[in-house]
Amino acid sequence: METRKVQLSGGTTYTVSLPKSWATENGIDAGSVLSLHPNGDGSLLVEASADRSRKRRTATVDVSTSGENAVEQRVHALHAVGFDEVALVDQSGHDVDRRKTVEQTVEELSGFELLEVTDTRIRLTNLIDAENVEVRKSALRLRLVTLAMHRDAVTAVVNDDEALAERVVDRDAEADKLFAMVTRHFRRALTDLHEVEKLDQGRDDLFEYYYACRQFERIADHAEKIARFALDPDAGLPADFGDRIVSLGNDARQIVDHAADVILADAGIEAAHLALEHRDELVTEIEALDRDLYDHGVPGEAHTAGLLLDSLRRTAEYGANVANISIQQVSRSEIDDR
Repeated sequence: METRKVQLSGGTTYTVSLPKSWATENGIDAGSVLSLHPNGDGSLLVEASADRSRKRRTATVDVSTSGENAVEQRVHALHAVGFDEVALVDQSGHDVDRRKTVEQTVEELSGFELLEVTDTRIRLTNLIDAENVEVRKSALRLRLVTLAMHRDAVTAVVNDDEALAERVVDRDAEADKLFAMVTRHFRRALTDLHEVEKLDQGRDDLFEYYYACRQFERIADHAEKIARFALDPDAGLPADFGDRIVSLGNDARQIVDHAADVILADAGIEAAHLALEHRDELVTEIEALDRDLYDHGVPGEAHTAGLLLDSLRRTAEYGANVANISIQQVSRSEIDDR
């Protein structure tokens, strides 16, 4: 680290010299234009590169040796890390299966659209700018979708409602899409201050929203898992077990709800502490019920019930993760306000 003394120039302007080695390394000379980014913590970032606020990130990827799964994973990754223009190239030609894979993958990602498809090149483009994205609202939406999925999944498996279970399974794509969008803009904000400015959120806030959304997405996955038991003809529950599952499911979702209120609805920190206490109580209850299944006379029913209990326990644990990050958010805000 180097230090510089601030000088007063012309009676109205403060100036500070730049380290010569840094200026030379970055091609800065008299007349060069620098980008200055004031931060809320009192720091000032000086950026030597040209204005990147309108520069689109592009990538060209050779997928000639990639299978369908690898292509799908690559498109998801390119979206997540923030590329705006993507070209998938195969000089030997894209077959029908690959084109279908890319089309289906693009449908799972907010903002990405097919721009051009030729024999050797598939071009994707991003149509959503950060100025039109509200990460907090996306997190709120993901929370609502996730908890609704979870509630319907428990109802479906208890009532053996296949139609409701199918709707839960189908809705998991909506949860994944919301989480993918939050991930994309959080990742871009890590390396691009213009993204932070457009999102109008600090990096700490963006991380906390991203972390909470990661927990919501995991809960959605378990909601899908629960719903699939209603679609499995071999899955069954012990008699009189349904009411217990419904009650435990309500308790698990309440833990998530209370914890999320702190980080997304400015509820008091007490709600997060209460969520953690309820998590401990619920986990103890689930473990006791799980032990009771050891003596159940129908192994298949005991197995299904055990898997359901595990998903409910994990839901509560993910809610506890949201509670912990909420406590961190409140604690950080208290320090920032001093």
